[in-house]
Amino acid sequence: MVVYALNRFARNSFDHGATTTYLKRLGVRLRSATEQFDDSSMGKFFENVMAAVAQLDNDVRSERTKAGMKAAIEAGRWTFHPPLGYVRVVDTMGHASIVPDPERAPLIRRAFELCASGLHNKRAVLKAVTDLGLRTLRGNAVSPQTFQQMLRNRIYAAWLSVRTWGDLEHQRGDFEAIVTDELFEQAQAVLDGKSLVVTPHQRNHPDFPLRVFARCAVCGTGTTGSWSKGRNQRYAYYRCRSSACRGVNVRKADMEGAFVRYLDAMVPKPEYVRLFREIVLDVWKQEQADTGGTRRQLQRNLDDLVAKKDRVVDAFLHRGVIDQRTYERQVDKLDEEITLAETALHDARLDELDVEGVLAFAEYALTNPGRLWIEASLGQKQRLQKVLFPQGVTYSPEGVFGTAEISVIFRLLQALPAQKESEASPTGFEPVLPT
Repeated sequence: MVVYALNRFARNSFDHGATTTYLKRLGVRLRSATEQFDDSSMGKFFENVMAAVAQLDNDVRSERTKAGMKAAIEAGRWTFHPPLGYVRVVDTMGHASIVPDPERAPLIRRAFELCASGLHNKRAVLKAVTDLGLRTLRGNAVSPQTFQQMLRNRIYAAWLSVRTWGDLEHQRGDFEAIVTDELFEQAQAVLDGKSLVVTPHQRNHPDFPLRVFARCAVCGTGTTGSWSKGRNQRYAYYRCRSSACRGVNVRKADMEGAFVRYLDAMVPKPEYVRLFREIVLDVWKQEQADTGGTRRQLQRNLDDLVAKKDRVVDAFLHRGVIDQRTYERQVDKLDEEITLAETALHDARLDELDVEGVLAFAEYALTNPGRLWIEASLGQKQRLQKVLFPQGVTYSPEGVFGTAEISVIFRLLQALPAQKESEASPTGFEPVLPT
């Protein structure tokens, strides 16, 4: 076998020795077109020296490359292929960096916002941003596995997290973030199951849960809350913050009592709540049947990765057919892939929740919103308010609450009576709507 030079045959002395030994078993001798060596003692020595020089050259290049990558990361530059949502640019100094993709970055930011709200699972968030137009560079829909990795990738908050030489490096990037650190961390908390919805604003006082959330119907300014000192005791009031308006100036008990009555007035008929529960349960069961195949495929992928890692370990420890550097590189890569696969499988299994228990609580919440609000803590009150009235509420001087938008669930349940008049009664489950 003739090669141009030994450094073109192998870049590692272990690989050189293992391959030439294998060739010799087949009766094949190695020769170089530009270097002189033979099967004599000196010839073998020269061959081994040249193989070691080839490895030295390769190691020096590798160290320089890693040093350059580390220097770039320490400077905050992203030197790899840009992730979805960013595009590659070159600055005036000739350094490569990335900037947000004007087409995809807003959609990725929207995905983080929906995820951080705690009101949607990843599948619903992915569908929402896909419907808005999020696509890969090839124009394909983003896969659930890729989407999971995106939501976990700190690069969207302008943080570099790169494993290139053993340790995981974290460095602030020199490029624009698509999401803020606060939004990214809130999304991670939701994904980890540590938070179900957004954290309530600290500016809200525990004595005044409707503060800011309720706006003056006259001027649209958010209300504030404070205690006023009377002759014998202190009194709590909600007031309009606008000094030019003062359309709202009401006792705390009166305003909160009116809010509880407003919540109770929204309660749908029990038969519509039960009907909605059955519909949701039927849809969930169908989706569970559809996603069963996905979970099985994720489990197979995980099993394949674990088996591949076992083969790499066996090749290094028992058969000795790969060197330590290759072994470490492959094991690190497989460990990362296994972690991602385990995360994807775990998230898929999270959908296997006690949906009937969840729906039972939802039924209680829909039919007892006023009582639920009274018994809730400050944070729970704020979350319930945000879910029921996404744009807040208004309060008039006459003591009347109003809102521009109510929760989608209440809109659906309020629409059922109108649908009942024009549609046939659904059958197959109870209750059946009367005609």
